[in-house]
Amino acid sequence: MAEKILELRKANIYQGNSLILQDVNISLDRGEFIFLVGKTGTGKSSLLKTLYGELPLTEGEGNVVGFDLKQLTWKTVPYLRRTIGIVFQDFQLLTDRNVHDNLEFVLQATGWKDKKLMEDKIQEVLEKVGLKTKGFKYPFELSGGEQQRVDVARALLNSPKLILADEPTGNLDPETSDEIMNLLMQVSKEFGSAVVMATHDYMVINKFPARTIKTEKGRVIDNATLSY
Repeated sequence: MAEKILELRKANIYQGNSLILQDVNISLDRGEFIFLVGKTGTGKSSLLKTLYGELPLTEGEGNVVGFDLKQLTWKTVPYLRRTIGIVFQDFQLLTDRNVHDNLEFVLQATGWKDKKLMEDKIQEVLEKVGLKTKGFKYPFELSGGEQQRVDVARALLNSPKLILADEPTGNLDPETSDEIMNLLMQVSKEFGSAVVMATHDYMVINKFPARTIKTEKGRVIDNATLSY
């Protein structure tokens, strides 16, 4: 049987006291890739934030990579996040250090100690995203697509079972978007990481068909058909 990576049952998602999404039922298996779509303000970001522990789940049931979302505390959230890779639209790289040191910083922050293991891991993820020769470069010396690749590399450092990608192609031209999509699809297949990718880009969805989940009118529709 496939390993369940993510499961929400009858979950109500709040931002403060406002109910954003009601009666959410989603499950995701190891290695599965899904798109999360919906107009701005319909709850995509709130759903992602609930999955990585930024918004608490108080009603319904939720389990992400073996963590019960209702039992999370400020002490256990970092452990959840170590098992998840997060890819942001705006890269969020540290501008005062080079690519290698950006990755090393994340490893140190997530408890790695052994220098050699850290070095091996950094080289492995840089090779995976096609940037093996760019470790010495600073973020400002890289193109947008290369910075997004560094962001994907960073998400892979702790061999995550789940990758949450929030509009990862939002700031990229179509050709670079395709490269990042191919990379995420490849990671999903080769690493067996489940991927949830929030996007507004219907051209990407048409080109890379996958199961699609839609936020609309306070609900989450699974296997949604899209109207353009």
